[in-house]
Parts: sequence; structure tokens; C-alpha cells
Amino acid sequence: MKIFRILPILSMLFITTLGFSQQAAEIYVKGTVVEAKTNQPLEYASITLVSTTNPSYVTGDMTDASGQFNIPILPDTYEIKIEFLGYQTLTISNKEITSSMSLGMIKVESDSEVLEGLVIETKRADVEFKLDKKVYNVSNDNINKGGTASDVLDNIPSVAVDADGNVSLRGNESVRVLIDGKPSGMASNIADALKMLSSESIEQVEIITNPSARYEAEGGAGIINIILKKGSNQGVNGSVTANVSNPFGYSVGANINYKEEKFNLFANLGYRNDFTKGNSLNETEYIDQNTGLSKSFVNEYSKRERKRKGYNANFGFEYYLTDKLTWNNNFTWRRSDGDNPNDVNYDYYDAGRNLLYSNRRYTAEDDFKENVDYSTDFTYKFNDKGHQLFVSGTVSKNFDREDSDISTSNAGTVLTSDLTNSRENELRNILRLDYVLPIGEGQFEAGYLGNFNELNTKYNVTTLENGEYIENEQFKNNLEYLEKVNALYAQYGNKYKKFSYMVGLRWEASEIDVNQLVTNDYNKKKYNNFFPSAFLNYELTDSSTASISYSKRVRRPRGWSLNPISNYSSSINFYRGNPDLDPSFTDAFDLGFMKRWYKLTLNTSVYYNRTTDATQFIRIVDGVNEEGIPITISSPINLNTEYRYGLEFNVNYNPFKWWRLNGNINLFQEQTRGDYTYTDTEGNSITQNFDNDTFTWSSRVASTVNLPGGIDWQTTFMYRGPRNTAQGKILGEPNLNLAFSKDIWKDKATIALNVQDVFNSRKMRSEIYLDTANSYSERQWRERTINLSFTYRFNQKKAEKPGRNGNEENGGEEYM
Repeated sequence: MKIFRILPILSMLFITTLGFSQQAAEIYVKGTVVEAKTNQPLEYASITLVSTTNPSYVTGDMTDASGQFNIPILPDTYEIKIEFLGYQTLTISNKEITSSMSLGMIKVESDSEVLEGLVIETKRADVEFKLDKKVYNVSNDNINKGGTASDVLDNIPSVAVDADGNVSLRGNESVRVLIDGKPSGMASNIADALKMLSSESIEQVEIITNPSARYEAEGGAGIINIILKKGSNQGVNGSVTANVSNPFGYSVGANINYKEEKFNLFANLGYRNDFTKGNSLNETEYIDQNTGLSKSFVNEYSKRERKRKGYNANFGFEYYLTDKLTWNNNFTWRRSDGDNPNDVNYDYYDAGRNLLYSNRRYTAEDDFKENVDYSTDFTYKFNDKGHQLFVSGTVSKNFDREDSDISTSNAGTVLTSDLTNSRENELRNILRLDYVLPIGEGQFEAGYLGNFNELNTKYNVTTLENGEYIENEQFKNNLEYLEKVNALYAQYGNKYKKFSYMVGLRWEASEIDVNQLVTNDYNKKKYNNFFPSAFLNYELTDSSTASISYSKRVRRPRGWSLNPISNYSSSINFYRGNPDLDPSFTDAFDLGFMKRWYKLTLNTSVYYNRTTDATQFIRIVDGVNEEGIPITISSPINLNTEYRYGLEFNVNYNPFKWWRLNGNINLFQEQTRGDYTYTDTEGNSITQNFDNDTFTWSSRVASTVNLPGGIDWQTTFMYRGPRNTAQGKILGEPNLNLAFSKDIWKDKATIALNVQDVFNSRKMRSEIYLDTANSYSERQWRERTINLSFTYRFNQKKAEKPGRNGNEENGGEEYM
């Protein structure tokens, strides 16, 4: 297998890099860079040391968030340069350094010719590598302007969003997506929630591939936490962004903040009027099982338009009741109205590929979605050493309505007419308590999480017969999903010399009811599970660390994956949920290494996941439609075991001041083992084997170039490699995005132009091979889109840092 030929080579590179890092110089030069007039620390100031005795020896680093640097060097005499954009370069000549020393506080003067009339600003790195997570700063990412949260995630390394809006991390769809550390009010359908959330309201995205016991155990692949914007400047400040796109659509959004000594008020407001186009095709060959020869062919071509009006409103305030007690409140309202016509054409051929006839199936779909979410929390700090108590409560309601008018015609003559109605109501309540107690050099944490969810989905189809619409009992469904999860956790972390460790244990008691009220099929499941976690880090040098971690995770089936009836837009290709799905449990191991050089940061990991009762999507041919054409059904099932072995590289490289690069490559081997048995419509018991071994990879490269004239040029190229499945294969998927931007009006405003999917190549293509049918399919959720945006900022820096709100999962750092 390919991965076993590649892994030894990459492992040798990994070990060699560790060896070199351990040979780093044993003396250090450190200091702090600040702005001369205000003593404000300057993050990402450049420190360069050039040996005067050997000019070929050059080293250096960049300052951290506190303006500090600590650089390993060889004993020698150096010329030291301190540089920061918009400030005068400070040079220290002939500095002899024979032992570790501090240069103290280094004050740099602003360049009056460059900065006259401008505000001092610092620019954060595009990605920040932390010991337990990767943080992507996306607030100024012009690639995402005019888009949604789905677009933001699809431009994050290690993350992919497929044609149906499903999110995967490292190629694994068992991922938990949070918004400000909490499940969305539309957690049963996170794809819809992400399409309702504007990209302009997002500050950061955190990627946590191996969460500790403090995080809920949901998500076998890890956690993605989307952090919304919350201003932190004193007084009134904010920004307004307007977008126009082709195909024609437009949006406007505003982020407003007002902060005083005792309180902080903030709001994110947005309106979208979108128009996007999508398409799909499905070419199927039906096979006679007795002879192995072709029986017939059906080609299905679909074109879909999505016209959607969406509203977003997020209001919050932080009130500092005392110097120890903070009260936070957040209210979110999202609403979306959509008109989604879908035009499907079928061409039917005989065994000799002679066209027999063509039908058209037209769906006029109207949908309405509304989500209301309110959360409140208190943080009490016993002292300034980290001893604190955090308590929060969240209530959210979600309503989703989809109505469709479906007609099938031949040469203008209507053959069938159907009406579909879908209603979904969801109520979620969350109660959380976290306690943090520093003990000497270590830290103890414990807490409780209660997550209670009620989801009801109703679906029915009525068919026109003799001038009257009659209810179709085959497609009638009323699904009730009730979930109660109570969790307790405790963990302890400490540091000894260059080692830091953290061990934790989480217990979750789950009670789940999946009830089909039409058929009176009631199913209750209870689980009591322990989820241990352990992390060990070793500081090789001040600029490199190695780590090893383990955690146990779970993926509980929800929403559409359980609903046996969910759509009727195609008469021969159905998706059918599985109400008998069980949770999948994952043991996740990760071996990581991080190294920082002067202009380069490398973060790499070798990982292994073992999942029991893994969810696998399968296709079967079962039954025929009203025209006698076989029906292909896609459905999720539980398999015995899934294994994933992978190697991931993340690189941040700044070759020049005017050029920034970051890249990611993920290589993994996937093995599935298991059989599936089902009974078809004729009563036959059919068993299929799903043993499969496949190697695949994905990569992403993002480049930002500062062109003359103050124009920023951003390019992102992504590629998802081909892979085999137990029933066929998924083909490779390339995608290229471009963006150009320019700051105007003394950096108070920005104009940006981006093109999503430049070559219109982002299509999910697959081939399926079954005993009774072979098929080739393509799905493109959205065709190429061009966005033009204008952003105006008032009393706000372009690269402002987000404020803390007391919740560690809302962007805080975890103790390691």
C-alpha cells in the first residue's frame, strides 16, 4: 500500500528534523520590542542577526503577542536589525554575544513620512499554531468576502465542505462544529446553519483535532470552533461591509461595538439576497444479474437555482459587575426564505442505447428557516492567578419548513403531480459549569455539561389522482428525536522542566429516543461511557516542541441521518436515513512536532484513528418507480470497524515582507471492515461485503502577495485526491480561488474582488459499481461566483484582536 512506502521516508524526515532541532545553540538573546511613544508591544516585529565574522550565518525570529523574542544563536559578534512595517529600522552594530543575554526593552520610532495621520496597527498571522489547536484568523481574508461560513471553512487547511454542505476534517465527516463554543441551534443540520451565517461575522476558526476531556466527546475527527466577531476597543467602533456578486446577488453586514469601563456592547447584523446555480448528472447502466448484460440505461440531468433572502442578528453585552464577576449575554436570530426551483431531465434508453423516451421532472421548492438562540453566563475570578468558576445556560429554537410542487411531464403532457410538505421543530437546552483551580505550577479543572435536545420532523407527499390530491402513505413520516446527555469531567495538567502533561477523564450518560410516530416504532437507547484523554509535550528548544496525545470520541447520529424519508425531488435516486443507526466510537492517537524558524513555521503530525460501528454511506438498487425504472437508494449504515492512518503537514512561510505562504497536505490510508445485510422489496435477503482499503490525500496552498500600489493578491488552490470506496470510487476534485483587495481612505476602507472556483471545477464526481447497476455521477452545489465588496471601518483597526469573553471554548487557550 502506498502509505506504507511513504511513511518510512516521512518518518525519517521527522526524526532527522528532531535531531537537528536538538542541536540548536545553547545561548539565547531575548528582548521586548515596543512602540516608542505608547510603549505598546509590537507583535510580528522582525529581528535579524547577521554575524560580522561570517556574513553567511543569518538567524532571527519575530516577536510574539507581548512583543517579546527569544532567539537561539551561536556565540559571535552580530549586527542586529529590528524592523516593523511603518517604523524606522533600528540597527545595533557590532554586538558581541558570548553568553545568553537580554537586550531589554527596545523602543522603535514611527516613520513620520509613512505613518503621518495613520493609526498604529499590528497584523496577526493568518494561522497561529498552538500546542492543542490551530487558530485561523479569517476576519480579513478577502477570499471569503461575500460568502458564508461554509465558504470560510472550505478555505481552511484540513477542512473540506462537499457538494451537499457536509463538513469533514482530515477527510473524516465525524466532526463537531461549534459556534462560539456551543452547538448551533440547527445542530441537526449544520450544513444549513453554516449557509445562513455570513462570512463577515466570523473572526477566527479553531481546529482541534484531538480535544481534551474538557470538551464534549462528540466528533470522532475532532472539533471545529467558529468564533464570531466581538469588538474590544474603547468607545464606539465597528465596520460595515457591502457585497455584490455574479450570478446577481447582494448582501450588507455591520459589526458594531461600544465599550466602557464597566460594560461592552456588540452586535453583528446582516442581510443577504443570494442567487446561485448548481447542477448534477447521474448516468446509470442497469444490469441483468442472470446474464451480466446491460438491460437499459437512464441518464438524469439536473439544474438547480437557489434564490435566498437571509437575515442575521447577533446582539451581546459583557457587564463587569465587580472586578471579579463578569456577566455575559448573547442573543442570536437568523432567518432565511428560499425559492429553489430544480429542473431534472431523464433520458431512457434500451439495451442497445436507443432512446426510448424523455421525461422532465420539475420541482418548485419554497423553504423557510428560522433560528433563535439566547445564552447567558457568569465568570467569577477568585484571584488573578487563574482560579475561577464559569456557569452558562443556552436555549435555542429552530424551525424549518420546505414545501414543494413536483410535476413529471413528457413532451409537455403532465404525467404525475405531487405536493410535498416538510416541517422540522427543534428545541435545545444547554447547561454548563467549569471550575479551574491552579495548584502550584499545575492546574486542575472540573465541570458539568447538560445537553437536552428535542427534534420533531414531519414529512408527507400527496399525489394528484382524478383531480384530487391523495396522501401517499409510502412517504408519510413523523420522526421524534429526543436526546439527553449529562456529562462530568476532570483533568489535571502540570509542567516539569521541559515536559508538560495533562490527563483527563470524561463521563457521559446518554439517553436517546428515536420514535417513528406514524408506524408506532419506538426505539430507546441508553449509553454510559467514559472518555479518557492524555497529552504529553516536550520542549526540545525554545522554538520547537514534540507532543503525543490520545482521546476517546463519539459520533451520535442526528437529524437527516436518522430520518427514513427526507426528499422526493428525484423519482429514481433517493436518500433515506436510517433510524437504527448506533453511535460510532473512536480512539484517536496523535504524534505531533512543531518548529519555528525565522520565516518558517512547521506543524506536522502522524495520527491513527480506530472507529467501531463506523458510519458508511452505501447505495442499493431496490424497487421501481411508477414507470418501472429501478430506484437507487443512498443510506447510512453501521459497519464493524474503520481504521485511519495519516500524516499531515502544515507550513507557514514568509519568504519576503511582501509575500506570505501557508500550505497543508494530508495523506491517509483508510480501511473499512464489515458486511451489510438487508431485505429487498421482494423479500430477498441480500448481503454485501464492504471491506475496503484506500489511500488518498488532499492539499491546500494559500499565497498572499503585496503588489505595488497597495494591492493585495490572494490565491488559494485546493485539491482532494481520488479514493476508492467499497462500492466504487470518488474522483479527484481541484479548486482555485482568487482575490484582490486595496485599502483606501487612509486604511479606513477596503475594496475587494474575489472569484470562487475560477475554472468551475469544484464538482463531486463518483463512480458506483453494483451487481445490478453501474453509475457515474457529478454534483456541483454552486457554479463559479464573482464577489465585489466594500468595507468601511470606523474607530477600528483593520487587524484588531478579538476580546475575551471568559469562556475557554470561545477562543481561550487550554492549559498544557
